[in-house]
Amino acid sequence: MTRTTTSTAAPPPAAPHPGERRTRRSAGRPRTWRDHPLRRVTPWLFLLVPLALLVTFTYVPVGNMIYYSFTDWDGVSPDRHHVGADNYVQLFTRPELFRVFAVSLYYLAASVVQIAIALWFATVLSFDLRFRNLFKGILFFPYLINGVAIGFVFLYFFQDGGTLDAILSFLGAGTDHAWLGDPESANTSLAGVSVWRFTGLNFVLFLGAIQSVPGELYEAAQLDGATRWQQFRHIIVPGIRPVLSLSVILAISGSLSVFEIPYIMTGGATGTSTFVIQTVKLAFQFNKTGLASACAVVLLLIILLITWVQRRLVPDEKVDLV
Repeated sequence: MTRTTTSTAAPPPAAPHPGERRTRRSAGRPRTWRDHPLRRVTPWLFLLVPLALLVTFTYVPVGNMIYYSFTDWDGVSPDRHHVGADNYVQLFTRPELFRVFAVSLYYLAASVVQIAIALWFATVLSFDLRFRNLFKGILFFPYLINGVAIGFVFLYFFQDGGTLDAILSFLGAGTDHAWLGDPESANTSLAGVSVWRFTGLNFVLFLGAIQSVPGELYEAAQLDGATRWQQFRHIIVPGIRPVLSLSVILAISGSLSVFEIPYIMTGGATGTSTFVIQTVKLAFQFNKTGLASACAVVLLLIILLITWVQRRLVPDEKVDLV
């Protein structure tokens, strides 16, 4: 007689609840900082002080400047009367307020010269050359000097009977020309001072960008018989394109906002007044803070517009030289 045994399979255990699963998992290891609820807030705690300083000393003053540009505030009186867009109407209808932008053309031309000089020196000194560290220091040294000190040094350099006249007399080319006496020679001299001062900054930017290009590319180019000019054209220029674009933006914005050197050397006289010098005089000499604020807002918008146009024409692209 055969006995049949009937076995009943036990049902599978029910899946634990997600909350119970987390509780079991956390019960198996000690609690760490990753489980703390303040972990998500910690990065913002580190950013709190820098953001507070940025808002307090950048965005709040810009907001106040925009507000003052719609008032007739004199900078001293507590009364501020809202005048609407009257300051902007004056700015665009009085030719003498916009005529000073012509002075910026001298500094724009000087920026082209200083970028070319800096790029040439950076290219030459990026290769193995004797005393190249000495030349690097000589080129960058003028940028370390205070702008006010540079203004006073070159004020004596260009004055009548000063250093420049003494050098020309020693070379047999003496002249009684007043270098800061007429608008053309004065603006040319001041632009030359800016070239001497800011070439070192562009030089350091270009040199760092050139040295970041892989050295294997230069070795391969030399093996293929490429000349220095071909290496510059096909390796260096494409490799430093982002830095070159940045230098162009800085050059344009700097040429529009020149202040300290012409202010120290001429005070804006003999046709050397820039837009920033005129804005400072409107605010602190003629007590027209509202109009000066409108000038500052317009200058800010012009720089932003030029930067936007330049970025649209020459967008940042990923450079692949391999």
